[in-house]
Amino acid sequence: MATPEQPQTYLITPPSFELSRFPDRLAAVLDRHDIACVRLAMATQDAAELSRAADACREVAHARDVAIVVSDQLRMVETLGLDGVHLSDGARQVRAARKALGADAIVGAFSRGSSHDGMTAGEGGADYVAFGPVSDTGLGDGTVAEQDLFAWWSQMIELPVVAEGGLSVQMIETLAPVTDFFGIGPEIWDAEDASSALSGLLAPLR
Repeated sequence: MATPEQPQTYLITPPSFELSRFPDRLAAVLDRHDIACVRLAMATQDAAELSRAADACREVAHARDVAIVVSDQLRMVETLGLDGVHLSDGARQVRAARKALGADAIVGAFSRGSSHDGMTAGEGGADYVAFGPVSDTGLGDGTVAEQDLFAWWSQMIELPVVAEGGLSVQMIETLAPVTDFFGIGPEIWDAEDASSALSGLLAPLR
């Protein structure tokens, strides 16, 4: 995931979806938009269900030359031919993931609103750090990754940064100068036409 001149889109799947329908919805978004990476972010821990979903989404993504990573399921990366892993517990497993997957795999880390965790993840070999949510979503512990964090990071740290969680048109416009990627998922998948919803959300980038 190279750092672009303006933010690119990092697409996050829903925590659950119908395997008979979602790959076509994903394909429609990838066909219409320039997507840097897809994250399979399912909530289930059922290995068989995850494997089927990963196979289907990988086929869609790789057919369009888009990388796909999986949330936390390190062992699935090589088994299912995925491109890397996104670690939701900050920097704790970054070194182990990098050692297990090698230099070419994508390793990302979600660091909530902690610049310290983000820097530690970078030192451990992460390819990117994600901060969020960027606004109060009513979920989690109420932590919000403030604009100042992204501004500081963009000035001081070379490691690419992802803004995700609670994104809106206003937040896209506000954070565009200080982030490398927007991690977008829940904001669009509830819409009947996810591709059009994404177009609307990304309007400030045009």
